[in-house]
Amino acid sequence: MNRAGRVDAHHHLWDPGRRTYPWMDESVAAIRRPFGVEDLDAAAAPQGFEATIAVQAVSSVEETEELLTVAAASDRVAGVVGWVDLADPQVAATLAALRARPGGQALVGVRHQVHDEPDPDWLLRDQVVDGLAAVAAAGLVYDLLVRERELPAARAVAQRLPELTLVVDHLAKPRIREAAMDPWAGELAALARHPNVACKVSGLVTEADWDAWTPTQLVPYVRHAVEVFGPERLLFGSDWPVCLLAAGYGEVVAATAEALDRAGIGPAERDLVLGANARRLYRLP
Repeated sequence: MNRAGRVDAHHHLWDPGRRTYPWMDESVAAIRRPFGVEDLDAAAAPQGFEATIAVQAVSSVEETEELLTVAAASDRVAGVVGWVDLADPQVAATLAALRARPGGQALVGVRHQVHDEPDPDWLLRDQVVDGLAAVAAAGLVYDLLVRERELPAARAVAQRLPELTLVVDHLAKPRIREAAMDPWAGELAALARHPNVACKVSGLVTEADWDAWTPTQLVPYVRHAVEVFGPERLLFGSDWPVCLLAAGYGEVVAATAEALDRAGIGPAERDLVLGANARRLYRLP
């Protein structure tokens, strides 16, 4: 497998001592500690990932600013998917201010924890749609953190805003632990019919049983993603350090490579998933 140009399109950096992360309850106590760029380098470098994209972990513009500062000083963090309040009428100005600050050129996308919103149609609120239009106008990607419940709304957004590039995180979190395919599979296929949507092969080990997962369990989900998106619209993400709840960085890479292989992805196509697609979609330098 060619290691040149590898991109990890999804990881996090955080310090629970600096701010509160509402999702960090006792169930994830093992990762409720600081993870900085030095830790990232130690995990990613041995696997040949020379570039990465750091993704927001809390609804905070301040966190986004800190990630941009990290990217400015890092040889590895090439992009940041940050957070802004999409319902704020001044969202375009906020995005412009983020891009104007040191490291601002590393802002490549925006994300919100949509699956934590009580309203499954949150993405379709008028103010949110206006905010997503501002993201598109800024030339940024929108990362979709959704489960199967929110996929119909995501599909409606993809149709309403064809100029917006949408990237689904974690294959929309299929219920691997339950070995369930429906309605996830049909909803993801419907979303994939929109050419402005891509998808990350990421976060799968933590949707399986943390203590008993196997690469074989991931194969049906990865195969379905390959079938509906094709290799040109799939991106690898480690979801480190969340993945550490179930597997090490290298284990995630190996399991993903095995699943892609068993889904019929050849070496050239695998290079797309492991790097080239992320560079193109996020317009990495």
